[in-house]
Amino acid sequence: MSVAVCTAPDRASSLRARDGFRPRVVDSFEEAGLNPAITESLVLKYLLSIGMAPGRRIATELGLPFAPFPEFLRQLKNQQILTYANSSSANDYVYALTDVGRSRARDYQAECGYVGTAPVPYRDYLEAVSAQTITSEQPKEEDLRRAFADLIVPDAVFELLGPAINSGRGLFLYGYPGNGKTSIAERITRCFGTTVWIPRVIDAEGQIIKLFDPANHELIESERSGSLLDDSDFDRRWVRIRRPTIVVGGELRMEDLEIHYDPLTKVCEAPMQLKSNMGTFLIDDFGRQRMAPVELLNRWIVPLEKRYDFLSLPNGKKIRVPFDQLIIFSTNLDPSQLVDEAFLRRIPYKINAADPTEATFRSMIQMFAPKLGFENADMSAVDHLVREHYAKAGRPFRCCHPRDLLLQVRNYCVYNKLPLELKPRYFDFAVMNYFTAL
Repeated sequence: MSVAVCTAPDRASSLRARDGFRPRVVDSFEEAGLNPAITESLVLKYLLSIGMAPGRRIATELGLPFAPFPEFLRQLKNQQILTYANSSSANDYVYALTDVGRSRARDYQAECGYVGTAPVPYRDYLEAVSAQTITSEQPKEEDLRRAFADLIVPDAVFELLGPAINSGRGLFLYGYPGNGKTSIAERITRCFGTTVWIPRVIDAEGQIIKLFDPANHELIESERSGSLLDDSDFDRRWVRIRRPTIVVGGELRMEDLEIHYDPLTKVCEAPMQLKSNMGTFLIDDFGRQRMAPVELLNRWIVPLEKRYDFLSLPNGKKIRVPFDQLIIFSTNLDPSQLVDEAFLRRIPYKINAADPTEATFRSMIQMFAPKLGFENADMSAVDHLVREHYAKAGRPFRCCHPRDLLLQVRNYCVYNKLPLELKPRYFDFAVMNYFTAL
């Protein structure tokens, strides 16, 4: 079975949020899983970088409630590590480091250069993944239609994608470029609900691992009352994000799938599959990576079957991490040309993103034209496009062509101060530009 897909611009989808998990507020450092040494190091390194700050600002920076800080900071002052630089409001002070405090802060910084939100214990992260796992979700057709509301998808696609998504075992999306493979993969995540909670930073066996990645995670801002005494209704060390869709392509290296340790800061960065937990991990352009396809697939055999992975920490220890995502291999090549039957059997779902028919191609132009400002889609101009630049040229239709060609025509009209119309010569200009190197 094949699938033809085309993206519809400027159309919002209506998605249902599933928000059963919420990190509860902690009342003490012990409840947060932080020992006094970790808390002290974070406070001193922050003051070393900022100079001075009130207690509430320190608490906010660490993502912790203010309640335990007055006593903790008072003890550091009694040890002549901190000093009062000024008074503040609501039983608070502005703190600064003493000479002893600066020396100790530099020692902490030499051990680990991380400054910021306090880490969450690894066991708490495991509980969060278990509570928000995609394996407990069983999307139905209505969930798929909501997730794909901004795509033009034939009905047959839902019969293919539904079982594949529910299997949780991964799938192949293959076909010619421009037919919507990446668009399909990016929207599959929405079938499982919209948002999840993850910690910004994890403490695993004494190692700091940065999990939240603004480049790959879309942050959902939480509402706050703005009150001075507001400690909020969730643990501020966590962030609420859209279920992640991590996309990697031909640039993927095997080392990107392991914990990255920075020897200068002595801080770890989570690998891609850890960042994609509770979401979708798309390996785009599969077969064009620097390693052989078999080598890359071998890396996923155990995680796909066992739903967990093993990662090595810089201190030599190994930790077992959840592998809680739908992994998707997208390729322009035939999967049978990349791997053997044994591997294909372990990824049982293969969906072909096929070229659209001429009728579908024409309907796409009719749909996109008004969305891009063309009041009337002149079908005689479309006839010219199909006849001269597809039929005579022997050029196959692609799902991305209607949108891209119409954008070329629109830009041409806007630049030349012409009415937004579809004319044969406008399409000739668009084709000359668009297909020059194709």
